[in-house]
Amino acid sequence: MSKKWDYTSTAQKFSAKFPVLSYLGIQINFWIIASVFLSILLHLQALSISETSQLNSPARFNNTLALSVMFGFFYGIILGLTDQYLDKNLHEKHSMGRIILVKSTISLLLIVLTLILIRYTFFDFFIAASTFGDNLKENDKSWRYLFYILAIYYFVMTLIISFINQVNRKYGPGVLVPLLLGKYKYPKEEERIFMFMDLKSSTTIAEKLGHLKYSSFIRDSFMDINQILLKFNAEVYQYVGDEIVVTWRVPDGLRKLSCIRFFFGCEKQFQDRTQYYMANYGFLPHFKAGLHMGKVTVVEIGDIKRDIAYHGDTLNTASRIQSLCNEHHKNFLISAYMLASLEPNDHIRTEPIGMILLRGKSTKVGILSVEGIGT
Repeated sequence: MSKKWDYTSTAQKFSAKFPVLSYLGIQINFWIIASVFLSILLHLQALSISETSQLNSPARFNNTLALSVMFGFFYGIILGLTDQYLDKNLHEKHSMGRIILVKSTISLLLIVLTLILIRYTFFDFFIAASTFGDNLKENDKSWRYLFYILAIYYFVMTLIISFINQVNRKYGPGVLVPLLLGKYKYPKEEERIFMFMDLKSSTTIAEKLGHLKYSSFIRDSFMDINQILLKFNAEVYQYVGDEIVVTWRVPDGLRKLSCIRFFFGCEKQFQDRTQYYMANYGFLPHFKAGLHMGKVTVVEIGDIKRDIAYHGDTLNTASRIQSLCNEHHKNFLISAYMLASLEPNDHIRTEPIGMILLRGKSTKVGILSVEGIGT
């Protein structure tokens, strides 16, 4: 039996493997659509003017369409690379408004450059043969009005596409399209893996740092966790105080033991940044985690503030398992059911904790500690 193709999973895998190419592809598609839409509007306007003034119909729309696609392609590449640079280097230091202003300024410069190229380089090929070609060539005011149209249109589209990018980042790769198509409008059942990760010694760290610096510490910790999410096919479900909830589709989490390796990948990420954390905070973040899998219900909830929510005993169990870490002096606990679902692997080092009656449950759950994993 063939596996059912899943758009979200495919998009996440592609984003993990080719993050820059994935982002550029999205931007190029957005701007090609925006440019083609504008060229259609302008062509229809030209047709309307031709009919009203009893002139011949504008010719060479195919050339205008080709110019729109070419412009959208290069515009998407330039703004996509700009977005990548700004998000990577300025996101933590500058406000979103300032970053969007920089993007809009770059967009305006691109429009000016494009008009210069069209007027002095591509005019004969794209515009000269049209009904209004001669007038455009000799009339500076026509170019000024064309510039105003393009400047306003692309400024507005820059804002709209920037907004879409932010929504896409909120939900993660491959989620926005199914959300718009109503995939989560009504409750549906899925089998997923959940990991609850909570910062160790959070009260002590908060008292030492103060609430403002502690918030920066949490922000940096979560940012480092985010850096390796795609590498392990993981998604962030929720941030709750100093706790982060991570989830996987079952095939993605089980593949190459991603849901296990993720925890140790986080520890390595923090170790690699030891110098930064010690210099800025005097503490290195350490997390404790609980891992479990099972069936959940997923549905879009809310009106004023909408979100995608998961409900079910699987989440409660994963949370309760994580809460046992301090009691048993362990960093990473998983259910026996979760371990049995993993591929047989001698590299996983586990230690049995026993059958434990979790708070709120009527039956005991087998719990094990994951002490490490080989390469």
